[in-house]
Order: sequence, then C-alpha cells, then structure tokens
Amino acid sequence: MKASELKGMSDEQIVVSLKDTEKHLFQLRFQSATDRLETPSEMRKAKRDIARVKTEQRARELKALVATPAEKIDAAVASLEKGEPVAGARPFTGRRQARRSLNRLKLIQEARTGVKK
Repeated sequence: MKASELKGMSDEQIVVSLKDTEKHLFQLRFQSATDRLETPSEMRKAKRDIARVKTEQRARELKALVATPAEKIDAAVASLEKGEPVAGARPFTGRRQARRSLNRLKLIQEARTGVKK
C-alpha cells in the first residue's frame, strides 16, 4: 500500500485498512511461531504498512487540530495548564501526554498569533 493510496481514502477506510493489516501481521506472527513462513519479508511489509497508515491518521489529526478555532485552542491550553482534562477530548493516560499536547497547542497558538506565550 502506497502513501498516495492512503491519501485518497476516507477516514473510515483507513481505520478498516489498519485493522486488516494488523490482523494480517498477527496471522504472520502466528505462522512464524508454528510453521515456516513462505516469505519472511511479508512481516516487514505489514509493519511498514501499519506505520504508513498510522502516519496518515496522525497527519489528518494534526490538520484538523490546526483548523480548529482559536477560542477552542485557548480554552484547551487554559484547562491543560490548570491540570484539568480538556472538554470533548479523549482523556490522557499520563502526565507526559498532557504535557506534549499542551506544548503542541502552544506551538499552534504561537504560529497563529506570532507571539510566543
């Protein structure tokens, strides 16, 4: 699967493609443990396909984040600085994720306003 093919897919198609590729990789790992693989390079190809799909998903997520209104970003930055969860967003599993998200949002703010906060 090529990156250009992924760019033409919808978000739902990308999710389905990711699940199929992960399932295929699981089957290959199972085959590798029990039998001999006919083509061991298939595992490497599946891993790279998964990486391509996840990269495209992340690029779309960041594109949507940049397109969000400044008021929402300001509210999210304020709540993250207070240590509160962001309304309407998935909860963070740790402090590192929250800190990275805060830094990313601050970078977006700086790029929009031109003023470092």
